[in-house]
Amino acid sequence: MTMSRPDRAFIHEGENTMSDIFDMMEEDFEKNLSNSVEKLDQGDLTTVAGMAKAIRQEEEYIDSLEADLKNARKKLRKMTDEELPTMLAEIGLSSMTLDDGSEVTVKQTYGANILVDNRPKAYEWLREKGYDDIIKNTVTCEFGRGEDDKASAFQDFAKKEGYEPNQKTEIHHQTLRAFVKERVENGDDFPMELFGAFIGQRAIVKKGK
Repeated sequence: MTMSRPDRAFIHEGENTMSDIFDMMEEDFEKNLSNSVEKLDQGDLTTVAGMAKAIRQEEEYIDSLEADLKNARKKLRKMTDEELPTMLAEIGLSSMTLDDGSEVTVKQTYGANILVDNRPKAYEWLREKGYDDIIKNTVTCEFGRGEDDKASAFQDFAKKEGYEPNQKTEIHHQTLRAFVKERVENGDDFPMELFGAFIGQRAIVKKGK
């Protein structure tokens, strides 16, 4: 069958029409995308930016409050541990009652901080004197993946299996503080410097009933 010229013209015209349709679709897509971006810039982006700035402002405000709180605690500690005890000592008092019924008393405080270099000697001293019960021991050993069974049997078979456990010795700060307090109040011969021990004073103000 031989195709006539009008039919060829129709097909050619149809091809142009499809191309135009694709061009129109592309233009519509770009237009819609441009409109969406424009709307986002004008509306959503402004809202998002405002929220981001508000978050940052809140973070800075919290940082400021935390800094103020830290300074306030430091100021209070100086008042209770230095200024008020000194003032009472200068007038020969260790306690007093205020007009509103509040009671002010000065009590001794104890603290200690064993330096890393001093820990071996400090622990040795505790063991020799029979105070090793305050030493906390943590023994650990690392196992690889798929060795759960060996980890479960670690207590009995660690060395047998060829693993070297790591031992960590420490004394909880509250335990050490109580230990120092007991030694000092009992009048025991105690190496204060070795344990980084110190005695201080603190004024306590109790609100009246």
